[in-house]
Amino acid sequence: MGSARYSLPAIALHWLMAVLLIGLFSLGLYMHDLPLSPDKLKLYSWHKWAGVTAFILALLRLAWRVGNRPPPLPAAMPRWQKAASHGMHHLFYVLMLAIPLSGWLMSSAKGFQTVYFGVLPLPDLLARDKEVGEMLQTVHEYLNLTLAALVVAHVGAALKHHLLDRDDVLSRMLPFRDRA
Repeated sequence: MGSARYSLPAIALHWLMAVLLIGLFSLGLYMHDLPLSPDKLKLYSWHKWAGVTAFILALLRLAWRVGNRPPPLPAAMPRWQKAASHGMHHLFYVLMLAIPLSGWLMSSAKGFQTVYFGVLPLPDLLARDKEVGEMLQTVHEYLNLTLAALVVAHVGAALKHHLLDRDDVLSRMLPFRDRA
């Protein structure tokens, strides 16, 4: 008990990314099987815009993390749990960068340029190739399912620390906890 809290920028980026990623995942599931229509194309555009935003925020979050060490884990935490925590956080960063990149690559290969907020055209990263586009769609889907499973494990671990271990691992990342 009594370990330092995360910094306000780290807390803000954590929760902003959490909301954004849950929204992106939910939208991706919803729009995937919709019949082709102007509404589906609009949803895909929104999904891409949010994905580019998530990529930018992940880069900002990674830069913040490199320059600002997180508070130490509780001294009483077993070594294997500390290793699992560090591994999970590294995997989160890999996925927060790989998922939007796989979506961008997929869009490029399928011949659908990403235009950020309908204003800023992003360069296609690959030439149009339907087969590659289909493969990248599968990669994008599996990366997202991996992230979803990791989020469930992350939430479960945070609740375990809060409810069973009764340490402050969860509370030091909560945005509205008294800072005293």
